[in-house]
Order: sequence, then C-alpha cells, then structure tokens
Amino acid sequence: MSDNRLSVFKTYKLYVGGKFPRSESGRVYEVTDSKGRWLANAPQSSRKDARDAVVAARKAFGGWSGATAYNRGQILYRVAEMLEGRKDQFVREVADAEGLSKSKAAAVVDAAVDRWVWYAGWTDKIGQIVGGANPVAGPYFNLSTPEPTGVVTVLAPQNSSFLGLVSVIAPVIATGNTAVVIASADAPLPALSLGEVLATSDLPGGVVNILSGKTAELAAPLASHQDVNAIDLTGADTALATELEIAAADNMKRVLRGSADGADWSADPGTRRLTAFLETKTVWHPTGALGAAGSSY
Repeated sequence: MSDNRLSVFKTYKLYVGGKFPRSESGRVYEVTDSKGRWLANAPQSSRKDARDAVVAARKAFGGWSGATAYNRGQILYRVAEMLEGRKDQFVREVADAEGLSKSKAAAVVDAAVDRWVWYAGWTDKIGQIVGGANPVAGPYFNLSTPEPTGVVTVLAPQNSSFLGLVSVIAPVIATGNTAVVIASADAPLPALSLGEVLATSDLPGGVVNILSGKTAELAAPLASHQDVNAIDLTGADTALATELEIAAADNMKRVLRGSADGADWSADPGTRRLTAFLETKTVWHPTGALGAAGSSY
C-alpha cells in the first residue's frame, strides 16, 4: 500500500436533538493540545444553537421523565458499554486535552466509565433515599416521591474533559431530567465524541444536547431562558457564576453552584448531584378500602 495517502481528519459537530448539526453561525475555532499543537476545528455555537438545544431538550423531557427508573438505568448502562468499546479513542482525546500520559489518560477513562455505571445503578434506588412514607396525624397515608426538575443547563468542568464531564451529565439524566451541556471551551473534543456514543445508544434524541464554544456566550441566554428549569454552574468562574445566578433568578431556576477549579473528580461523588435537580411530590390518601381519591400538592 502507498505511504502517500492523505490523512482523514475528523469533523467534530454539535449534538442537538439526536442529530449532528454544524453551528448555525458557521463558525469554528481551533482546539489545541497542552503544547499548543492543533488538534481539530470545533463548532463555535451561537445563541440560536443554544435555543435549539432547549427546544430539543423540552421535547424529549416528557418521554424520558415518564420512563421507568429501571428502563433509564438499562439505557445508561448501555451507554457505559459503548464507552468501554471506544476506550482507545477517548484515551487519545483525553491525553491530548489534559496533557496526560497514555497510562494516566487510560485511568481517567476507566474511572469515567465506572462513574457512568455507578449512576446507572442509582436510577431505581434514589427514590428510596429521598422519598418514602411520612408520619402524619389522622387516617391518611402521606407519601413523598422525587420527580425530575425538567430541562437542566450544565456547564461542564473546564479542567476535566471527560471524568468531570461524565460526573455532571450522568446524574442529571439518571433522575429523569434532560440536559443542555456546554462543553469545556478549551477541551471540547471528548464531549463532542460522547455525543457520537449517545447517538448510537438507546438514549432518546434530545435527552442530552452538547454544545461547544465560548462558555460565557452560551451560558448567558440559557440562564435567562424561560424554558430552562435549572442550571449547574460547575464550569463557570466566580464572576460568571454570580452573573448567571442573577439571570437565573428571573424565573426562579434551581441553581447548583460549585467551582470545578481544583475539584477531585476521582473522589466518591455521593448523592449530592443526584438530588440537586429533583422536586418532591407529596400525596395524601385516606386509609381504608372505601377512601376517596387522594390529593397531592
């Protein structure tokens, strides 16, 4: 075979509504490795792309939140299987993005796959942790159950291109929410490749939507968007997080704030992120076989 064949460079695209559009604006920006060497051109998303992603997430919310917790767990586990099958690709991308050796990048990817499996296992268990029967006076059953908040904007960590990314996306969708994810501005390639895995898994289109570009440019319209129910500010610096919190207060979004700077993503995540975007529904029902229909609030 000839050694003179041309290299086939990968074209990275957004992942919105189960499809792979280019940015509506047509813009791209150069992504480089830790030594400044060119890796690829990534789409630079516009505000229109962000609004399109919200529409896709809202459309997918009804079906995803209405699926059984067991079914969501099976779908998330399938994603982990596919990540395992494409491990070599993610090792290369993480090594380039974070300046790691191949062995250290492989450890990061393994941890990310394990983290995804961990959250998959929580889908049908979190209800028993945060819900249950409440003691009340009177002849009533009083039951509290968790329900997803809705469409969640997720600002992915800037300094952890894959393990941190998985750690903020998986708990959002494990609990029945849908997500609009803004990838790390400097290291978006693992996130865009994750979109390719999600597209070929059993995850319905629109449950996760992935945008690349300038974090502040994309986060501002999403923080004030009236059809976004919550926002995770992990990937925002202190000044941007404060600005976004003010915008989010306009329609009383649920806000999760916590800088990713210096975060140890390999540590046990606990259940904090699983419960961050859950609401509690409480139902009252009279005891006895002939009791009237229950009421809820």
